[in-house]
Amino acid sequence: MMFNRHHLEILQATLCSLLLLFFTFGVISTFTMTTPSVASAQDEGEDGGGSEEESSVLGWMFNALGLGYSIIFLGLSFTLVSLFIMNLLMARRENIVPEDLVDNFEACLDDKQYQEAYDLAKSDESFLGQVLTAGLGKLSSGYAPAIEAMQEVGEEESMKLEHRLSYLALIGTVAPMLGLFGTVDGMIRSFRVIATSDSTPKPQELASGISTALFTTLVGLAIAIPAISAYNIMRNRIARLVLEVGIISEGLMGRFQSVGKKKPAAAQQ
Repeated sequence: MMFNRHHLEILQATLCSLLLLFFTFGVISTFTMTTPSVASAQDEGEDGGGSEEESSVLGWMFNALGLGYSIIFLGLSFTLVSLFIMNLLMARRENIVPEDLVDNFEACLDDKQYQEAYDLAKSDESFLGQVLTAGLGKLSSGYAPAIEAMQEVGEEESMKLEHRLSYLALIGTVAPMLGLFGTVDGMIRSFRVIATSDSTPKPQELASGISTALFTTLVGLAIAIPAISAYNIMRNRIARLVLEVGIISEGLMGRFQSVGKKKPAAAQQ
């Protein structure tokens, strides 16, 4: 089933809105929440008879990141997965160079059924279908204008694919920057404890800010590495398929090289 491009644009706008919402709420939460006190937790454990209950790794990470950074990185993670799935669906061969379209279009041309070939290309929403439709539509002006129209449509469709794909690279760039922001924030918290302490602070009192500094960097890199990897892999795949569209479309339209002002019936539509 063809993935409707109108639905893709709606999905893209929704994802961007959700990302902005997650980011805004996360920043507000980060600067409004109080710094968790590790020393207080330790004191409570001592008052309770010295029994300490070891928290899970996820719980430890959440306490280190805090609510604000957790929301921001969760938003980036969900958006990354959604964008990857969306671009993966768009980069399918069936959506760019469908083999059925190539075979049926070539069969129509062999049988000199130009009207059917035009209708077939126009009804297909794939990359190749858009390019062939533009070429047949300009065939009345000659072969050269038809090829030029195909190239213009090809560049436009390629730009749309790269535009949607660029959001993966954006996440890959933003995530480590947010991690660095969290690192600076965590170190400021630790130095604030030192500055406001009447005596030498205990290591436990500095652990909260240091944990925030380390975990934000770790999570930021953990998001950025797959994002950049997915972007480069998908970009190479799309570039290869776009090149294939150009080769196949010019090969199919090559039989009209001798066309001047006369055109097949399909071009009259």
